[in-house]
Amino acid sequence: MAESSVTTNKGKVAIIGSGVIGKSWGLMFLRAGYEVVLFDTQMSQLKMAQGYISSELENMQKEDGCDASELIKKLTLTENLKEAMNGTIYVQECVPEIVELKKKVFTSLDEFASDKVIMASSTSCIPASSFTSDLKHKSQCIVSHPANPPLYVPVIEIIPSVHTSQEVVERTVDLMKELGKVPVVEKKELNGFVINRLQYAIIMEAWRLVEDGVCSPEDIDAAFTEGLGLRYAFVGPLETMHLNAGGIKDYCERYGANIKRVVTDEHTTARDLSGDTLAKLSEHYNKQTPLDKLEEKRQWRAEYHKELLKFKEEMKKKI
Repeated sequence: MAESSVTTNKGKVAIIGSGVIGKSWGLMFLRAGYEVVLFDTQMSQLKMAQGYISSELENMQKEDGCDASELIKKLTLTENLKEAMNGTIYVQECVPEIVELKKKVFTSLDEFASDKVIMASSTSCIPASSFTSDLKHKSQCIVSHPANPPLYVPVIEIIPSVHTSQEVVERTVDLMKELGKVPVVEKKELNGFVINRLQYAIIMEAWRLVEDGVCSPEDIDAAFTEGLGLRYAFVGPLETMHLNAGGIKDYCERYGANIKRVVTDEHTTARDLSGDTLAKLSEHYNKQTPLDKLEEKRQWRAEYHKELLKFKEEMKKKI
């Protein structure tokens, strides 16, 4: 994530929802020097979020010398949406993935929105047009979808609706770059966007391979952690095609027919994510990481991503 020693006010950002994603957005904007107002409907939830953010800032101070005590002063908690929206230049909505709930939230945001504020959603699958099309300020609405964990995975999907102005797209991209994110701008709305469409295709094929008795869940995961994950950490699938032959055209000429045969053999249709396969996978992963150890494993994952990012930055300097 972006480092900042900024002490002057760069503007006010509102985070709507103080769960895991909302807390992460709050941290990123605070580190970039913005005033952050965190909105939720329960002060107890907000206080827990504040405690988490304060603790994380202290950890960051140990690592890179940021002034945690000064940064936390830029955080405000509120249960009043009008107060949260007052003077805000950017809003990041972080409520659950329910269309009607998002429609309700954005209708309320629209009531208090200025003609310049950007209203972004963290939704991972739902096109903005499905909950913003009836708004007065619909041209100012966009999706800014982070990958989890947001603090340590730089990619951010930027998905405008058919109503979103180009200016809002450009301003959002610039802001995300300022936070140290890597924007992936999608030219049109598509259910699931890009990251989850890729991810869900992988999930369905992994599920099929376990369900059909081809491979164990351990070996499926190893295929990524010791293979494809390492490969794609630096070079994406399309560039890999280009590098693994005499250019991407040569790759397709050499391997295209076989790819078609394999994909046809895969019968790429959705699998029922329940039944015996779900029971088998649940048994395996509950044994590997018991439910009461999930948060501990999540922290381990965050540290892993953080170290991987440091390593990648060092590697870039050698190119």
